[in-house]
Amino acid sequence: MKTQELLEALAPHQDKPLVFKYAQGQQIAPGYHVTEVMNVTYESMDCGGQANFWRETVVQLMGPGPDDKPEFMTVQKFLSIYNRVAALVPVQPDTEVRFEYGNTDLPAIHYHVGSIALEGDHLVVHLMPPGVTCKARERASNACCGALLELDMTTPSARCC
Repeated sequence: MKTQELLEALAPHQDKPLVFKYAQGQQIAPGYHVTEVMNVTYESMDCGGQANFWRETVVQLMGPGPDDKPEFMTVQKFLSIYNRVAALVPVQPDTEVRFEYGNTDLPAIHYHVGSIALEGDHLVVHLMPPGVTCKARERASNACCGALLELDMTTPSARCC
């Protein structure tokens, strides 16, 4: 989901408590914090020898501390935090938005937004864990990720790993 799509989906529900659910319906505990909103730039080369470049908006969430009230943040408060950041940091509305979350039992993961839905009186953002893909295989019509091949970095190639 693009950052602007997220903002537009949240906007009509300003007064609703905002809940984040991840892996098998577990939810981030009430009292969580938005600790950072980040512009992240990726520059990579895939196993087919093609350079890739993309950007993402990453919103970092942290579970509550012992002194935090066990209440979910409202959509209005979330949007207020986002808007304060966006006024100072050039957040790109057309980038994919990800939510970073981890706790003592789970390493921090950059989740995709799977869906957003009203569930009772709460607005719930369902997060999906990321997967691993082979960009070269996605570009090619045939499967190419068999045995590891040595890449000739001076010659464009349709071959990959």
